[in-house]
Amino acid sequence: MVKITGTYDGSLRCTAKHEPSGTSLATDAPRDNQGLGESFSPTDLVATAYVTCIATTMALMARKHGQELGPLRYEVTKEMTATPPRSIARLAATIWLPASARSVPAGELERAARGCPVHRSLAPEVQKDIVFVWAD
Repeated sequence: MVKITGTYDGSLRCTAKHEPSGTSLATDAPRDNQGLGESFSPTDLVATAYVTCIATTMALMARKHGQELGPLRYEVTKEMTATPPRSIARLAATIWLPASARSVPAGELERAARGCPVHRSLAPEVQKDIVFVWAD
């Protein structure tokens, strides 16, 4: 169990604290939803959780096969629904894998990515796309 505490600070901003580590982060409503967009929005954090969960789960799979994944890059794009109620419509992730990732058996990293806990926790109506770009 992990406890996260926080406060609503006014002006559509919140501060959250990860109790186990003491790390804090701030959120701000996006500009297209009455905020200033000066920090991650709550749905930006969902997108961030999605892509970092993919990367972490892939790294765990690589370790299971005795490999260190090495420098991996990622990008995620979040699209919101066009009509109310406001929700995440699509998350599109691109993962750039280093050449060393080829030492993991074929298909294992892709399976791990699509099986990450955040991917499995998102509502079925959220379109979840992952593109893998393999280095030579």
